[in-house]
Amino acid sequence: MSALRKKFGDDYQVVTTSSSGSGFNQPAPEKKKKRQRFVDKNGRCNVQHGNLGGETSRYLSDLFTTLVDLKWRWNLFIFILTYTVAWLFMAFLWWIIAYIRGDLHRTHGDNYTPCVANVYNFPSAFLFFIETEATIGYGYRYITDKCPEGIILFLFQSILGSIVDAFLIGCMFIKMSQPKKRAETLMFSEHAAISMRDGKLTLMFRVGNLRNSHMVSAQIRCKLLKSRQTPEGEFLPLDQLELDVGFSTGADQLFLVSPLTICHVIDTKSPFYELSQRSMQTEQFEIVVILEGIVETTGMTCQARTSYTEDEVLWGHRFFPVISLEEGFFKVDYSQFHATFEVNTPPYSVKEQEENLLMSSPLMAPSLCNSGEGGKNSSMDCLETLEDKENTAIPKLPSKLQKMQGGGCGRDGLPMPRKLLRMSSTTSEMIYPGSMADLPMKLQRISSVPGVSDDLKQVNKMVSKISSDAISQSVADLPPKLQRMQGGGGVGGRMDGHLPPKLRKMNSDRFT
Repeated sequence: MSALRKKFGDDYQVVTTSSSGSGFNQPAPEKKKKRQRFVDKNGRCNVQHGNLGGETSRYLSDLFTTLVDLKWRWNLFIFILTYTVAWLFMAFLWWIIAYIRGDLHRTHGDNYTPCVANVYNFPSAFLFFIETEATIGYGYRYITDKCPEGIILFLFQSILGSIVDAFLIGCMFIKMSQPKKRAETLMFSEHAAISMRDGKLTLMFRVGNLRNSHMVSAQIRCKLLKSRQTPEGEFLPLDQLELDVGFSTGADQLFLVSPLTICHVIDTKSPFYELSQRSMQTEQFEIVVILEGIVETTGMTCQARTSYTEDEVLWGHRFFPVISLEEGFFKVDYSQFHATFEVNTPPYSVKEQEENLLMSSPLMAPSLCNSGEGGKNSSMDCLETLEDKENTAIPKLPSKLQKMQGGGCGRDGLPMPRKLLRMSSTTSEMIYPGSMADLPMKLQRISSVPGVSDDLKQVNKMVSKISSDAISQSVADLPPKLQRMQGGGGVGGRMDGHLPPKLRKMNSDRFT
């Protein structure tokens, strides 16, 4: 406890979760009615098949698997019953042969050879069968060569006994060697947790292996069971959705030597994209976790299962560390396997967080123009809207200052119509390339928005055209003497006639 607070601060509190509490330091809410689970915590599926009708005969077609799937008490009952009935039946056949030949009522003299020596009644016939079947061979009861029907029955007895032994003993061996008990040494945390990890909202739970023998090729999968209704009105009970726990990155392949925390990143592709702390109080879902691997000692495939309902998912919690470095080895403290502690976690869903981030970002400025018809306004119209808003927010300058600005004005000092600017931007060529640094800050911000770059090229052409017109106007207003010094008085004219060659070259490089 002290080590955790030293590492994470005094604001965090360790919470040892249990099946009766949610782990939050809040007043206990009203106890919800226990919901029926699809998969129990021990992995048993709560599914019963009914109204099979004539389909029950399919179980007899695979009798061996049916016997293996039965519970132990039924397996033992069938095992004992089968051997008892087989022994009594074969003993009865030996008694029938002795009865037909008259071996039961005839006095055995020295010249009389019975079918089976020393068989006088049914108990003695039953003992003969047991001694023969179990190959005990006491030697007191034996079959003679004067009884061909007894020899045929003896062959039938040997074949039938081998079949029964192979079937029942094999069934019991498979039943005992099933890796279901191995799954009991694979642990899952009692609760799942949702908190931030690597800057992303993440669903986490913990798995562990209590044995020293490894699970070879261990792989984990998660399914989300949630009822939903399709847009067509079809209701899907317990619809199964896949939860990505690292399939694309290979993180679902586990090296399960020590307890591991399995993570599902909640993003736009996650079924929990709209899940928030508040919505968890009304949602109903179940997360089924399936862990598969090969038992190292037997080579058989083992599967362990568990599930988490919405009541067992803790928002704003993180698992307590259980691995510590000792002298020469790593120690795992399983007493803290299920323990969690609270961390600062936003109570909003990933969708809400992204919307809040976009609303607070300056890149959302063009969205002000998306309220037009059908949302198809161009980014040029957006620029006009932003300019109108800016003009209304900034007070108008005096007329003298407006004349001094001269940017974007016509020959009469009046602003050019926007329609004319737009037409000139599409019909004229750019005189000289301008950089993004020459544009106003508002246009620079909007230029980073996808879809506005093409319109910004048009804006750049407009700025170039306006600058060219302003230069032409300024040259035309000069006295005739100064116009002659310009070397022609044109827009592209340069007053470099009286400059040294070196300066003329620098001036030509500047304008080219």
